[in-house]
Amino acid sequence: MAFRYGEYHDGPDPLAPPYDVRAALDEMGDAILSGSTPVHALRDLLKRGLPGAQDRRGLDDMLREVRRRRRDLRERGRLDGTLEKARALLDKAIGQERAELFPDPSDDARLRESELDGLPEDTAGAIQELSTYEWRSSAARQTFEELRDLLRREVLDSQFRGLRDALANPDPEAMERVRQMMAELNDMLDKDSRGQHTQADFDAFMGKYGDLFPEKPRNLEELVDILARRAAATQRMLASMTPRQREELAGLINQTLDQAGLSDEMRRLGEALYARRPDLAWNAPERLTGEEPLGMGDAVTALEELADLTQLETALRQDYPGARLDDIDESAVRRALGRSAVDDLEALKRIERELEEQGYLLRRRGKLELTPKAVRRLGETALRRVFSSLDAGRRGDHDQHDAGSAGELTGSSRPWRFGDEQPIDVVRTLVNGVRSGGIAAPGTAVRDSDAGHGSGTAVRDAGTAVRDAGTAVRDAGAASGAAGSGGRVAVRLSVDDFEVAETERRTAAAVCLLVDLSYSMALRGTWAAAKQTALALQALVASKFPQDAVQIIGFSNYARVLQPDELAGLDWDMVQGTNLHHALLIAGRHLDRHPDFEPVVLVVTDGEPTAHLMRNGRSAFEWPPSHETLELTLAEVDKMTRRRATINVFMLAADDRLKEFVDEVARRNGGRVFSPSAERLGEYVVSDFLRLRRAR
Repeated sequence: MAFRYGEYHDGPDPLAPPYDVRAALDEMGDAILSGSTPVHALRDLLKRGLPGAQDRRGLDDMLREVRRRRRDLRERGRLDGTLEKARALLDKAIGQERAELFPDPSDDARLRESELDGLPEDTAGAIQELSTYEWRSSAARQTFEELRDLLRREVLDSQFRGLRDALANPDPEAMERVRQMMAELNDMLDKDSRGQHTQADFDAFMGKYGDLFPEKPRNLEELVDILARRAAATQRMLASMTPRQREELAGLINQTLDQAGLSDEMRRLGEALYARRPDLAWNAPERLTGEEPLGMGDAVTALEELADLTQLETALRQDYPGARLDDIDESAVRRALGRSAVDDLEALKRIERELEEQGYLLRRRGKLELTPKAVRRLGETALRRVFSSLDAGRRGDHDQHDAGSAGELTGSSRPWRFGDEQPIDVVRTLVNGVRSGGIAAPGTAVRDSDAGHGSGTAVRDAGTAVRDAGTAVRDAGAASGAAGSGGRVAVRLSVDDFEVAETERRTAAAVCLLVDLSYSMALRGTWAAAKQTALALQALVASKFPQDAVQIIGFSNYARVLQPDELAGLDWDMVQGTNLHHALLIAGRHLDRHPDFEPVVLVVTDGEPTAHLMRNGRSAFEWPPSHETLELTLAEVDKMTRRRATINVFMLAADDRLKEFVDEVARRNGGRVFSPSAERLGEYVVSDFLRLRRAR
């Protein structure tokens, strides 16, 4: 059987990751390399939206729409529409009754007029008094019934959205059905509080009264959420009115519920809803500035939407500790912004999810961190930035993808060992395969497993070289006489058959980059450039000079070794002290561990040493620098000189004391002093490192 492998063309790559987040990581990297933290960089990316996806909204776009919607709702109308309409209908009914009584000269008519004159000033009290009044005017009686129907519809609609339409033509049977619904609802909530409620109970309830709930809840939890949000909005409406308006409307509500026989059931329901959702803003006032009077149901709906938008705005801002996109309620987004906004939110969640699943981000104890995989990519990005700013004409200072990492060929070869970077000696490898009897019949499949267990990696490593040497394979086969005229020969290769061409040994370097982490670096705006430079140098050594031993040391009041995976998320230290003495001590230990390596020491700082390490391990700070601090630091410089380590200093400030200090370092050590701008720091450091490597 023969196997042939090639590029996959039949649709999307089945082995591709579910979502390519490298562009998203690169955009985050821009912010991180500029000094931002991973959590702030991710938050800013999600606010802007998907890279290159112009048809998708980011959090900021949604936030603007939410704020515009809130503004429109506030300007929609005012809350006292029902109260105003009730007053108008009440005045109309009283006027019609007076018009009927005025022509009548009887004492009964005068008595009735005095009764009308003595009605309470508040609307609720007047309606209560007139509920037992015997109307002379049929028109007035009809107007008063219209008023009572209005209040009944508005009050019930404020609690159950949609009941206003259901009760547009009320009859005793309709009101009795509402009473039964509320009683069964309260019973169902009581059963649920005892743990006896089942989904079958809810389904049976909705089968009887589903037409009264246009939201179509799927379970009791959704129904409770709908009713609780609306009940809380009713309370907010009352809290938003003037004391007099609130008193009048509350009186109308209580009076209407009493007359409908719903007062007790509504009280039970309100208590149950509040107990289940005390987190809602039940009594927070809200201001509506519009001119159009809103009915009670419409006002409650507006306040309910405003509450949703307020919570949604808080979630979309993502400016609280531990904020995540999962905190944003999709149902609230759908209600406020529509179905397309839910799709946009899901696309943003996908970015956050894939960054974690593909190994770029890690949440540890609630804190977002970059993984080593992400740091490597950011280092490559920083290195590309540095190389793009270098002069392309300068030999050796540009990215070169076709160059080997080994030295010049010596003409001899040796057996391949795992990890070798020297080129494969194709001819000798094939000759070894032929000599070991690895010739197969024409057309026989050759697989990695034919080379023996554990040889797959070796065969794959050498695969490119062997494919490029197809002519050599045929020549070797012909020379061995194993194939007929024009025949094709397959050669089985084992790990032991491979040989590499020997090259001249390259000198390895022990690299120390000392980066100032003191507070002054942040004040001068040079910290982001220093971090980007450290990442770029780490990536350069890892990719171009893997035989080198690099150590990055950060120093403020103390010095410490910085691991590659913490560089990107590193922040400056808000402490006093520039302890170059301690940093040189650590760098000296690194050089001593690699005595056969060429020493390279690079120092990035914006201030003279102001701290040193005492014998008890404590840091001693003094400004201006004490004589002891300068003396101990220069003593470490002298030790570096005896190690043959040249110290090159990159000075990020023009302070006179700093100039004097670095000049003394250069005089004692023989190194060079650079004074680059923050924007060109990476270019200077990488160029100097490459110059030192070429010189060696």
